Amino acid sequence: MSMEVVPLQPPKCRHSSLSVTSSAHAAEVRYRRPTASQRAAAATLNGWRKKGTKLSDYSSTYPAPLVLPDDDLAVDPEYPPQSVRQWLEEEDRNEVTPKKNVVYVAVPPETEKDNDFIRIWTQPQLEGTEQAINMPSVQDLVDYLTAFYHGITVRLLPPPRLRFQSWNDGTGRTSKRTAKAKSAAPRQIGLDTAKGRFPIRTRASKDRLYERQFNLDDLLDAAIGILPDDAYALLLVVDHDLYEDEDDVFVCGRAYGGSRVAVVSTARYNPLLDGVQGVEREHAWPASHCEAYFQDCCDAAEPQQSAKKKVKAREAEPDRLEEGAETPLRAAVTAYTALPSLSSRPSVAALSSLWLNRVCRTGSHELAHCLGIDHCVYYACIMQGSSSIREDARQPPYLCPIDMAKLVRATGTDEWERYRALLGVCEKRCETHGFAAFGAWITARLAVAGGTNSV
Repeated sequence: MSMEVVPLQPPKCRHSSLSVTSSAHAAEVRYRRPTASQRAAAATLNGWRKKGTKLSDYSSTYPAPLVLPDDDLAVDPEYPPQSVRQWLEEEDRNEVTPKKNVVYVAVPPETEKDNDFIRIWTQPQLEGTEQAINMPSVQDLVDYLTAFYHGITVRLLPPPRLRFQSWNDGTGRTSKRTAKAKSAAPRQIGLDTAKGRFPIRTRASKDRLYERQFNLDDLLDAAIGILPDDAYALLLVVDHDLYEDEDDVFVCGRAYGGSRVAVVSTARYNPLLDGVQGVEREHAWPASHCEAYFQDCCDAAEPQQSAKKKVKAREAEPDRLEEGAETPLRAAVTAYTALPSLSSRPSVAALSSLWLNRVCRTGSHELAHCLGIDHCVYYACIMQGSSSIREDARQPPYLCPIDMAKLVRATGTDEWERYRALLGVCEKRCETHGFAAFGAWITARLAVAGGTNSV
């Protein structure tokens, strides 16, 4: 069964007012953000803030989590925070050492012609008129991660390349069996590696956007099995759709932090699926902080809310940034809106870069779990949990001050050199919305810092 693409609507919003606090829905689900004093203490190595120290206002650079209806923090508003001190004391956290200091990225496993049915499973089941777009380049992902994890070596996993095969085929040549397997949809295929063949379970996709899905836990187990001796971590990239347990519709990635492995799927980030999945490009980060968008999301989720309750919610006006305010968030939105709209006839190149940007953000997130960094509840941050593909698009690519402190400690990098490395990557893709916005955010962040080494 194929699904028809829902046309994306042309842009209508100017994002004139940006909210730097959580939505009104946050109070309704009883999400209580740590106070400014608690956030300042959480960023220190000893877990306390020196009495009398002036609190910095980071709101125009690091806004509060959105907490829109059905967001991860709206579903689990009491998720425990992880301070720098708690991170340091985490028993399962692995240190980067001189002997284990390389992050490897594995190119999506290839599929030979005799098992072409496995490759076909990477193609979304859509009926539409949009032109096919290029899958993200893994080398481009490596370049981005090299800057994001400045201080750690990031490189491609060396040959031989991983390969998907029919599980019972030791040679890769089972033409009759393969023909039957295609129609029978095998429940298990094999992942061939230099260290042997690993079984990977498959199942039919619940929402039928893809024909078959691979089991995430099996892929993670395989990643553990091929982890190089000098690896700090391994990120396995796959082009197939994934599931983790029978209740899942899909998952985009996961990390076994203690085992130092992560898997990320490119499948659901394909922009051609945005209409079907309800991903709104116009209000992706940084425009996700648009105040009008906040209100629309909250109103749409609670249509039965009483008029009195609605008025009361709107009286609690959030802090906002009006047009003209020179801040990192506003700079990011200005750069984002200066480019041609992604909602109305975007170019193939723009969509391809959008796809890459999404995979870069998820790859960054999952590898941070390998460093022991947990989900963030303090700020809008790349380390926030995500409960949907829609929420994923709304989250920022940067680390908040607390998670930045963890990264700097783990990698031994200099925060400002790291920003400059990321800026170099973003400037090479300044025609791309996500990269252009992040580059503008970094530039403004460096300007706000004024060359100092304090956050």
